[in-house]
Amino acid sequence: MDLPCPEWTQHVEQKWTDLGSARSWSFSLLTDIDEILQFAQSRVQQEDLEALASICEKYPVKKSAECSVKFREQGNLSFKVKDYTSAALYYSKGVCHAGKKTEQLSLCYANRSAALFHLGHYSKCMEDIQRALDEGYPNHLQCKLLDRRTQCVNRLKEQEQSKEPPSKHHTPQTAEEKEGDNCLPTGVSVHFTPEKGRYLLATENKAAGDIVVKDQAFSFVLIPTIGQHTRTSKACLFGTQHRYCHHCLCQTLSAVPCLGCSYVQYCGQRCSDEAWKQYHCWECPAGSELLALGVLAHLAFRVTLKAGLKEVQKAREVSDVSGIALVSCDSRDAKFHGQSSYPLEGFLSDLSEGGSSRFSECSDHSSSYRGRSYLGVYSLLPHVVNHPLSLRFLLAFTIAVLHQRLKEVGPLPETWTCHEPEGGGKAHSGVEQNILGATALRHMMQLRCNAQAVTAMSIKEDKNLVVQSSGEVRIATAIFPILSLLNHSCRPNTTISFGLGLHFTPGSSASGVTVTIRACKDLAAGQELLHCYGPHCSRMDVRKRQHQLLEQYFFNCHCEACELEQAAGTGKLATSSPGLKCEKCGSSLQARADVHVCSQSSCDYQISDIALQRRMQLLQHRLHQALEFLENNRVDEALRILKEAAIQADSILMKTHPVQGELADATARVYATMGDWRKAASHLKHSVHAVRSQYGEDSVELGRQLFKLTQLHFNGRDRQSALQVIPRARHLLSLHCDPHCEELQELQEMESCLHGAV
Repeated sequence: MDLPCPEWTQHVEQKWTDLGSARSWSFSLLTDIDEILQFAQSRVQQEDLEALASICEKYPVKKSAECSVKFREQGNLSFKVKDYTSAALYYSKGVCHAGKKTEQLSLCYANRSAALFHLGHYSKCMEDIQRALDEGYPNHLQCKLLDRRTQCVNRLKEQEQSKEPPSKHHTPQTAEEKEGDNCLPTGVSVHFTPEKGRYLLATENKAAGDIVVKDQAFSFVLIPTIGQHTRTSKACLFGTQHRYCHHCLCQTLSAVPCLGCSYVQYCGQRCSDEAWKQYHCWECPAGSELLALGVLAHLAFRVTLKAGLKEVQKAREVSDVSGIALVSCDSRDAKFHGQSSYPLEGFLSDLSEGGSSRFSECSDHSSSYRGRSYLGVYSLLPHVVNHPLSLRFLLAFTIAVLHQRLKEVGPLPETWTCHEPEGGGKAHSGVEQNILGATALRHMMQLRCNAQAVTAMSIKEDKNLVVQSSGEVRIATAIFPILSLLNHSCRPNTTISFGLGLHFTPGSSASGVTVTIRACKDLAAGQELLHCYGPHCSRMDVRKRQHQLLEQYFFNCHCEACELEQAAGTGKLATSSPGLKCEKCGSSLQARADVHVCSQSSCDYQISDIALQRRMQLLQHRLHQALEFLENNRVDEALRILKEAAIQADSILMKTHPVQGELADATARVYATMGDWRKAASHLKHSVHAVRSQYGEDSVELGRQLFKLTQLHFNGRDRQSALQVIPRARHLLSLHCDPHCEELQELQEMESCLHGAV
């Protein structure tokens, strides 16, 4: 939920309507963010705070002994059926709801230690045993905990003696921050033109798969999944907030809870302490409000809190001295919408704290740009005048109300106090508070164009399923200073992957998330680095892409893919409809007005858009129905529906159509569940063909389908076929993914096993 929840949005829309034409007109004339916030603050009334409080009842974050008992009991049920992962997650939810120094907390820790023991996480098990004892675990039950700890010690000794690697468990990695780590690397430079804003160029040749840039997130917020469950599967009971550390995004089954709320959890005490000092001391009492008002408002305040008053004042001073309001250098502003010139002189040199070089178009400003600097975030374009008026008011009023609420929770973090009043002790002034609110509003406006979704591969863990489904899920929203410099293309030449759970040196504001930007095709020196903001030419047509980019990012895309597609449709009576098939002769169809006609002039077949959409909707319905049956172990019914759907699809769709690929993929899952690996592989090959046609020969989607095909060949003991697929799967995943990702590691393990079986 990026923007505020629907209830709050409706409340603010009514406020906007009630303003009347005169006040709305006055608001429309405001372009200074400080003045916009002041206008919104002047409209905040007690009834607005009461309305927010009422809405927040749907987002409870207080500790609850009753909830803790309920989750521990659910964990016990999962434990009895040997679903130890679910048990550990339930116990963690119990831990988060239990109060400090309570028997309930000690029981949750003790039970979780048992689940971790059965999962082979012996070190984590011992940590939970100690926590249970520290929280007052009943004396008459302690003997079994002590016995379990002894078993853990023995198991760890056995692993060390046999030199067997311990079971996989996600722990934070350590990353040292060195001077220049987040500056642009050799081979990449920053340039500027009025048409493109800032952008990145390769200054040397790069091969496909080469790393071109690494960047650290200045800050991020984990995506809540409250109220977003759409399936009945057990795996849906646990959202990203139950699986990841809220400070470094390390995946964990043994979370340490926040002492003040039930929502936030960490992978360890270090993350808990760092988060509290940097921002959570202010966020914790307003957790319900932050959930209700959305990720962008939450992240906007977190960026501001982490930056601190000193850095924010420095950024504002640079703005005043250079006379540019720091709004003119945003790569995600591909066109400047008719504004022909900007007073950018000296801006990038100011980013290097007083450099003397003067600004000039198209010159290299790499030495003046530091990605880790807060100025790299502050300088991004907020697009004040491009936001529709009602949305602009929603953002401003949301920040105003949230700011009012946060002022009530207690003193500001240390980074936002800059003087000591008479009598000792730190305090903050109204001026500091106003700066904080205005800066948060600036960031919220920026984030609509510059926020980056952080994704990870997720496996739906359901012990009732023989074959587990996996997919890429969005786990957080972040702001990356250097990544934000890349301009958009609907067919980009770079791809990104994320590193999670990284710890940096004490006192650093760096988060535990990094992004690695790789070339996904060969790049020549002087070529611009291009990133896809979401609308990709393989996923939607040019009209939909243009609409989405204009609506969210405020520019008309003129990338190569868009130009080619638009040129192909210019002046033609009919355009090709890829993947659609003539029922009469089997030829491809063409779109003409509101009908599709056969591409063969000798064939008179045609079908209306409405009729075609109905048949496509029916196919999608059958596909979803089959997947529901599969997840509920009704395998025969799933297979029957898929066979019927395949016959219907063959009559109107080419084998390369995406829906054909989805049906083939689902059928492969059914046969794999039945243990018929060869039939599963046969159907997945059809899916591979469709994926290759849709996404391209060098796509990560094709790489993942080939990875799945390798698994099927491996499980079916088809050694020769598996060894034939592995090199191509490895190559494609290496172009797009981190070398240590699970897919590449599993490919290596399968290959070693197959070679060892010779």
